[in-house]
Amino acid sequence: MASDAPKVLHPLAGRPMIAHLVENLSRLSPGRIVVVVGKGMEAVAQAVAPHRTVVQDPPLGTAHAVLAAKKALKGFTGDVLVVFGADPLITPATMRRLIKARRAKSNPAVAVLGFRPDDAGNYGRLIVADDGSLDAIVEARDATPAERRIGFCNSGIMVVDGAVLFRLLRHIGADNAKGEHYLTDIVAVARAEGRRCAVIEGDASELIGVDSRADLARAEAVAQARLRAKAMKGGATLTAPDTVHLSFDTRLGRDVVVGPYVVFGPGVTVKAGAEIRPFSHIEGATIGAGTFVGPFARLRPGTRIGRDAKIGNFVEIKNAVIEAGAGAAHLTYIGDARVGAGANVGAGTITCNYDGVAKHWTDIGAGAFIGSNTALVAPVKIGDGAIVGAGSVIARDVAADALALTRAPAREVEGGGARMRKRLRAGKKAAAKRPGKT
Repeated sequence: MASDAPKVLHPLAGRPMIAHLVENLSRLSPGRIVVVVGKGMEAVAQAVAPHRTVVQDPPLGTAHAVLAAKKALKGFTGDVLVVFGADPLITPATMRRLIKARRAKSNPAVAVLGFRPDDAGNYGRLIVADDGSLDAIVEARDATPAERRIGFCNSGIMVVDGAVLFRLLRHIGADNAKGEHYLTDIVAVARAEGRRCAVIEGDASELIGVDSRADLARAEAVAQARLRAKAMKGGATLTAPDTVHLSFDTRLGRDVVVGPYVVFGPGVTVKAGAEIRPFSHIEGATIGAGTFVGPFARLRPGTRIGRDAKIGNFVEIKNAVIEAGAGAAHLTYIGDARVGAGANVGAGTITCNYDGVAKHWTDIGAGAFIGSNTALVAPVKIGDGAIVGAGSVIARDVAADALALTRAPAREVEGGGARMRKRLRAGKKAAAKRPGKT
């Protein structure tokens, strides 16, 4: 990955890829989840907490990694599902099918998940017997030309009978170029003992192993397609689906309309009938029913928009409550504030919430009107129904229904415009004549 971060902590749809896998595993209601990590991967242990982690040190292959979990699985004799942290797209449905194959009447020791990639390349090939059982896994470098033509490949994901798992693992050697213990050899060990092995086929789109930035981009594309399909199935309209970016927890209500090129970061809920217009960026926000947002709006964490509000173009809101029916139509920053029901915030208005040391709160009352190009210097409170004149700088509280303005009186100098223009032109002409001026 060419990264300082552990591979499995790279984000996919707004959260670490391993978090997707752990959530899907949790849906199976397993007896326990054990995560095997390498030395120095405390960040991964924190990401998967409260599930137990064990350290594989030194790393001697995939079979050795499973052996590292032996103590954590002490006394467990159920089915052991082995998955990889960099395979975040596998679904609970596929894992259930694999477990069901392991529990078939034929009692296979191992059930392996296979798939058919567009390019089999260096994947191990699955050799299937005439009766449909798994006969062998042949690594690509050891395969004959005929075996390399097989398109059915090993995903690495398998379920093993917990009653025999660690006994089988003890028989896996490291007689290979890397000197590692490969989990894939468990099939040969089980077959040598006369045990049957099973295989099922999975969807290749679920089995994208993320080993590079390019793989991560492919996985993101699959995750986004799933999220968009789920949103539209739930009743949301995405007018240009391929341009909308969703997060794993984005919640779009019925009859929500999302325009092109909208980005949803984590923690967003949009309630029924709201419209998100193009090129808006929303994160950590709740948007009420019937509200219009955008285009080109930015809603940052802590934003809560009430129903039937209007948040227009080039409006940024952070850690603020916009109550029902309130509006900020354009070119406005509202941070650390409350805007009361039905209030109107004019273009160019900003809440001056930061004094260089601490953040302060602005409270705008219900039905208040804030004129264009106003600066509200927090902490400050604008009463219900108050009017603030355009171009004002308000640093003191304004009473309910009051009119406040700090506009300087206008001054007109007769003929002053013509005289100033003449003076400016003369200065420009003189400057052009100075030595070295080009």
